[in-house]
Parts: sequence; structure tokens; C-alpha cells
Amino acid sequence: MLTIAYIGNGKSANRYHIPFSSLVDTIKIKKILSRRDTSDWDAVEGVTYVKESEEIWNDPDIDLVVLSTPPHTHYPLAKEALENGKNVLVEKPFAETSDQAKELFALAEEKGLFIQCYQNRRFDSDFLTVQKVIESGKIGDVLEVEMHFDYFRPEVPEQTDHFDPMESFLYTHACHTVDQVLSYFGNPQDIQYDVRQLLGDGRMNDYFDLDFFYENNLKVSVKSSYFRLKERPSFVVYGTKGTFIKESKDRQEEHLKLFYMPTNEDFGLDLPEHYGTLYYMSEDGQYHEEKVVSEKGSYSYFYEALYETLVNGVEKLVKDHETIRQIEILEEGIRQMKK
Repeated sequence: MLTIAYIGNGKSANRYHIPFSSLVDTIKIKKILSRRDTSDWDAVEGVTYVKESEEIWNDPDIDLVVLSTPPHTHYPLAKEALENGKNVLVEKPFAETSDQAKELFALAEEKGLFIQCYQNRRFDSDFLTVQKVIESGKIGDVLEVEMHFDYFRPEVPEQTDHFDPMESFLYTHACHTVDQVLSYFGNPQDIQYDVRQLLGDGRMNDYFDLDFFYENNLKVSVKSSYFRLKERPSFVVYGTKGTFIKESKDRQEEHLKLFYMPTNEDFGLDLPEHYGTLYYMSEDGQYHEEKVVSEKGSYSYFYEALYETLVNGVEKLVKDHETIRQIEILEEGIRQMKK
């Protein structure tokens, strides 16, 4: 059994963590740190709520502390947890700088502890489906991949009157898609950055377009904006023999916002109208157009991998160098935006 505690009792913990860790029979949630007397979220049955971090640090039963707190607290809280002898899982963004990330990994190694970033979107349905299509070989050698994570939420940048890297669109959303790129395609040979403040200097970063270049002329683009009334496809993959287009995003977040929980068998599942379309030429020169049944995504898979690493010694799902490289990319994007 892996016994864990959460620091933070807001949307992150109650929407994106607890519903999934609770699905894993070999994980037990013992404590949740919640400093407020009231909460917008229902109490989790069988869990003790505490107000002081010492009640977690001093509990020998707790094997892992999960940080689901605001971004600026991630680095100091992770350091405090390690110094108190606790393994740590840190919500995204892992840290503001690559130097901070390197320091945390070095401290964990020095103390013989575990620390990792919560990259749950490696288990998004659309991302898993794209992998299935690529590995089927039907589109041939992959030439270009476009990944879009669009919103039409102009009120967010319009109501933000200052710039903060940790609250920027790049740090809070490219932390998902850049990790997907690094996890599947590896470290690129070169990157081109287009990071903008569409409402002007000193305002929120609300747009980014990153192009990753690999061997064999492969280009992977990650594009996102807060001003897309009509969203672009979630994924478009071009190959030497065909194309795959997945219009809709993974549906887990959609269901969570409706309080339709992962305990439902059809949670997060695509309906036929959400399936992507594969267009390709077969070996006999025939044109094919077919729907591809989406893979099932579940962020509980991340917690299952976490258990295997901490209890059974399986290699980390998210490697330290991947997290460091991701933050280096985010840092450079902000630097080039300012330039």
C-alpha cells in the first residue's frame, strides 16, 4: 500500500488528482492539508483534514506528499517536503526555472528520495490515439505534427493587468503539450519560438507557437491561444502516405467540470462523433478514409505508474531530464517574448 497526503484542497487536488488516485486500490489517501475552515469541495470519506504541514511531515505512515497548490509555491514546498524526508509529486509547472528543478532533483538524490512532476496528460485519449495511428504505419513516415490547445476565454487575459511567468499561458498550458512532445518524440535538434502578449506589453502571455525540429525533416508544432472562437483540431498528423485529424480534445476535463466522475464506466470516453479520421493510400494504391476508435485515457494510469515506481522500483515514468528540458524550453520562450 502507498499512503499519500495532499497539500492543497482546491480544484487541482479535488478535480485532477483525488478522483484518479482513489481508483487505485493500492493507494490510500490519509491526510489533506486545507488551511481554510470551509471548502467548495466535499470532504473525502476516511481522510483526515489538517491545517499545519507539520502534521504531514511528522506522520511516518505517509510515503508520498502531493503538491496541488498555486504555481509559485511548488519549488519552496517541494524543497520543504524533501528536507522533511518525504517523497514528492509536484503539480505543473514543476518550478519557475531549470536551476530550481535541478536543485530539487539533486536534493532528492542526496536524501535518497523520490520527486517527480505530475504529467498526467501523457494519458490524454487524443494523444494516445495519435500514438496508435503513428505506430500502425498507415500514414508512413511522419513528416509533421500539429498540436493545438485552444480556448475562447478572452476574459482571462483581459482581466489580467500584469505579467507573471508562472501565471502565463506558456507555463500553465505548454507544460502539458511540451511534455507530450518530449515524452514521445524526444529532445529536438532545434526549436523556434513565437510567444506573444496579444493585448500588449506588461499584460498576460496569451498565445504561443513553438516549432520543434527533429531528424528526417520531422516538425512538431505546439500552438495555443485564448482567442480561438473556433478551435483548431486537437491533433493533425501528416505522413508520407496519409494524414490523421483528431478534431476534439480528450474528454476527461469536460466530464470532470460536469462532476461526472471516473467511477462511471464511460467517463472520458469519446463517442463516435469524436473519433478522428485517418486518410491514407494503401500499398496497392487505393485511397482509404476511415474513423479511428479513440484510445481510453485515464489519469489513474499515472498513479498506477507512480505506485509501481515507489513500491516495486520500476523506472520513473517522467524522467528528471525531461522535466528539466521542459522548463528550459518555457524559460527560453518567455525570454524571447521579452526580447
